[in-house]
Amino acid sequence: RPAPQGIPVKCRITRDKKGMDRGMYPTYFLHMERDDGKKVFLLAGRKRKKSTTSNYLISTDATDLSRGGESFVGKLRANLVGTKFSIFDNGVNPRKGGVMSDGSNIREELGGIIYDTNVLGFKGPRKMTVVLPGMGLDQQRVPVRPRLESETILERHRNRQLENLVELHNKTPVWNDDTQSYVLNFHGRVTQASVKNFQIVHDSDVDYIIMQFGRVAEDVFTMDYNYPMCAVQAFAIALSSFDGKLACE
Repeated sequence: RPAPQGIPVKCRITRDKKGMDRGMYPTYFLHMERDDGKKVFLLAGRKRKKSTTSNYLISTDATDLSRGGESFVGKLRANLVGTKFSIFDNGVNPRKGGVMSDGSNIREELGGIIYDTNVLGFKGPRKMTVVLPGMGLDQQRVPVRPRLESETILERHRNRQLENLVELHNKTPVWNDDTQSYVLNFHGRVTQASVKNFQIVHDSDVDYIIMQFGRVAEDVFTMDYNYPMCAVQAFAIALSSFDGKLACE
């Protein structure tokens, strides 16, 4: 479900590195911050082990992060070099069989994320492109259910077949001489400078922040999103930014 129009959904992500293998495979928890200060658990995410590419499972149950679990709601999958990511819901992968005759249980693709290799060396801001399914007149997502590779959001974007897709970018930070760093205005929601802080906007209105993500402590981050994004899309985009690969640092 997308965020309500005109009302940003304010969230917090905490990263848990405790435990045997959590250093390599931390669990991420997404909580919504209510106006009264209380936090409401929304989603948990964790990188899958034994996967050839980076692959994150997203669940509504913090204790059950398995592919077959009842609470599995989505996944984020990277390409081999970790510069492009695809977001899917919990439907069936058409290549693996089990598809109903009308195709209604085929997984829906919720978005694609592309990190451009940073030409400025390692210090400058990363360039991100986020491609989401467009919204219909009923303010609901237009479903994208690719059966073939050529129908996926990333391939359609590469071929500039953008019908019913929305292309977003990260807002370009401004160089600040005082701090000697690139900065964005997070209006108090982000307190620690980091190259991983970002804001996602549409080129037609760069002041409307569709999503922002940034660090407030060692393992705590704020993540706010607006219409037309939903929680799974925003959380998956945040997870992709944690997935540090040299290609896009």
